[in-house]
Amino acid sequence: MKVRHQGRTVLAAAAAASLLSPLLPAVSAPAAAAGKVPTFTGTAQTGGTRLNLRRTPSAAAERFGSVANGAKVWIVCQVTAQRITGTVRTTNLWNRLANGAYVSDAYVVRSAAKIPACAPAPVASRPPAPDPAPRIPAPVKGERWGLPVSAGMVSGFRTVARPAHDGVDLSAKRDTPILAAAAGTVIRVVCNVSSGTCDVDGNRTLRGCGWYVEVQHAGGIVTRYCHMVRRPVVTVGQTVALGQLLGHVGTSGSSSGPHLHFEVHVDAAPATHANAVDPIAFLRARGVQL
Repeated sequence: MKVRHQGRTVLAAAAAASLLSPLLPAVSAPAAAAGKVPTFTGTAQTGGTRLNLRRTPSAAAERFGSVANGAKVWIVCQVTAQRITGTVRTTNLWNRLANGAYVSDAYVVRSAAKIPACAPAPVASRPPAPDPAPRIPAPVKGERWGLPVSAGMVSGFRTVARPAHDGVDLSAKRDTPILAAAAGTVIRVVCNVSSGTCDVDGNRTLRGCGWYVEVQHAGGIVTRYCHMVRRPVVTVGQTVALGQLLGHVGTSGSSSGPHLHFEVHVDAAPATHANAVDPIAFLRARGVQL
């Protein structure tokens, strides 16, 4: 059966419009050249909508980001996979880009008539299982929690594809207010990036959470809010109320488009990989639905 790759996702409309949009910095020609990988240029041609990038060569695979119609991409090789009918051609070829993402060749005008085939990927006996998370504590009587932003989730907590992802990605637009999920005290206001500054858009070649805030709550709970567009509006030691403004959504640090990366940690500070819990399950236990 022919499948149209472009346009539909299982996400809400708000989610589809935002997360990981300007991915081009991570697939630029200099980045490819640094790894000495021969690449071929191509241009996304979708008829106006953005072209989805996928973790694997399938329209059902996790969305890795997107590029605008008319944007340039750098192709490393091609694989044969799901057949797609697109705006350029109908084909079962998928292009692997310099950043590891895949796009259907049905939506790409290529500089080369023939792209080399990708080398077969090593087959693992089974995917690595995410590390177990600690138990989510029961709600404390009288505590009140809410959403940091009203947006759909586009990347979950410690998925098989991202076992070290200690939070969830919420697809809010740039400059969306980020609110404290509960009352507490600000314990960290940090610019966290492997190079450069947090005052510019980040990309996937960087490491770090960009501009972020941590808030300590009652019961040893810590929440973390990452990738803010500019320095947060709160300071260390400041007391905040439920729903108080902390900063604004951006894409600083290791990020390829505006969104909020939100984490919840238990067992008191410091917030670490070992004490992170699923924010969605944590909030659901407190009567808050994403």
